[in-house]
Order: sequence, then C-alpha cells, then structure tokens
Amino acid sequence: MSIKIGDKFKDFTLKNHKFENVRLNDFVGKQNIVLLFFPFVNTGVCEKELCSTRDNMGLYNGLNAKVFAISVDSAFSQKLWNDKFNFGFDLLSDFNKEVSSLYGVLEELWVPGKWNYKGVSKRSAFVIDKNGIIKYAEVLNDPGKEPNYQAIKNLLESLR
Repeated sequence: MSIKIGDKFKDFTLKNHKFENVRLNDFVGKQNIVLLFFPFVNTGVCEKELCSTRDNMGLYNGLNAKVFAISVDSAFSQKLWNDKFNFGFDLLSDFNKEVSSLYGVLEELWVPGKWNYKGVSKRSAFVIDKNGIIKYAEVLNDPGKEPNYQAIKNLLESLR
C-alpha cells in the first residue's frame, strides 16, 4: 500500500553511498525532506533526474529541504555512481527492498517482457514536512517519466 498525502512518514535506516547509516527520523523536525526513489544507478532517466536534482541543490537548500535518493542498488554501486557525478546529497541503498516496500513503491516485475527484473523501486517522489507528515506523493508507473519538479518546489515554497 502506497503512502499518501496526509500520512505520517515511515522511519527507516539505510546505508548511504559513504557506507554510513542514515536514519530518516534524525532529520524530521529540523527541515523538510524530499525522498526520491529511482530504479537503477547508471541508467539514462535516473542520471537525468539525479543530475537535475544536483544542479538545483541551491534551490532545495534555500527552501530548507534535505534530499535523499533511494534505489535497491548496493551502496558500492551508488558510491561509484556518486564518484562520477558528485551529486551532493545522499544516495541510500535499499538493497533488501524493505523501504521501497514500506513506502509502497516496490515494483514486483519491472518492464515485463523486456527486462523482467524483480524488486525495483518505482520512480517516486515524496515530500515530508517538519512535522513528519507526507505533503506530496507521486508514484510513476512509467520508468521513463520524471517527477513533477515544479510541483515539488511549489510545495516546498508553501512550507516556508
């Protein structure tokens, strides 16, 4: 079941690309949070999405928003990808697929008939306010689509 607007956030702890534990609850109450789930490192649309986010980090920082990007890739793969692109925000490894399941964005069979990968995060975006309430939830069924960045930015501006 997907998390929806108005729900309380679901806490988790994941390893980042620096092999450090990151607990979501440590940031709630301090700033707004943007969670970006994406299917795979080193793929075209994922690269475009995360590079766009990186290029707009000044805006996110100015809106007091902490950004996390989550995939089922290992922290080792994420480290190599971050070394290449220097994203400037944490890539979190949901290697055991627990957080993607918790947030209702785990795709059981991704691109059936073409790839048939099991257990990949759907491209999704969530905004959590300082009170720990989900204020934005977008789950995309088409991995070729990107989240609505303008809607995310507008919401973050309204939370100032």
